[in-house]
Amino acid sequence: MIRVNSLTKSYLYKGKRKRVLDNLSFEIGSDESIAVIGANGAGKSTLLQLLGGIDVPDQGTIQCDGTISWPVGIEGGFQGSLTGRENVTFVSMIYGERRDLEDRIKFVEDFAELGIYFDRPFKTYSSGMKSRLSFGLSMAFPFDYYLIDEITAAGDQKFREKSKRLLLERKKTANFLMVDHNLWGLKIHCNRAFLLESGKVLEFDDVQKAIDIHTKSLLAELPPDTAELSHAA
Repeated sequence: MIRVNSLTKSYLYKGKRKRVLDNLSFEIGSDESIAVIGANGAGKSTLLQLLGGIDVPDQGTIQCDGTISWPVGIEGGFQGSLTGRENVTFVSMIYGERRDLEDRIKFVEDFAELGIYFDRPFKTYSSGMKSRLSFGLSMAFPFDYYLIDEITAAGDQKFREKSKRLLLERKKTANFLMVDHNLWGLKIHCNRAFLLESGKVLEFDDVQKAIDIHTKSLLAELPPDTAELSHAA
């Protein structure tokens, strides 16, 4: 179970402090996967970064009985001058057991399908290649909760389908906290939803209901002609 109490996070922007998350408290059960929904800038990625230990809150606590991944697909931890293999080896030695090292490297190499580029510097990779390596590395570890931020949209069609199949496999033994602008895709993996608005969180037991409320709110903010076209589509 994940327990969050009085979580607050703000950033300094143009000389003013903007509060992104405001005194959030919630619990996530050991058998729950959460769709994290909200407009751009609502704090979805910030929440995942806090849960994954990538960032620290202004105040509040996060407790977890199990293991939480870093945000799946994050590239900030890679060293540009190291090869893909060297980056994977380094991270695997920090987070895993040495006896599992070769298996993890082999898993990432096979999954990412980078060929000779697996042994070339990370800074030479295209954005798609970086996504494939980072996603594969995240999936190489057996976490209880995976933090997934838009990763299903990365890569070409073949890689997206491969990623979806792997996520379904991981879902058998783990739970997800997932951000995805493809709102309908969230229904495949999640059984509850958090809707972030104005720094607060609204909890829903019905993912579809959260999607409907969020979509209605977005359409209400559009000019009338644009909203009618979006609704018709």
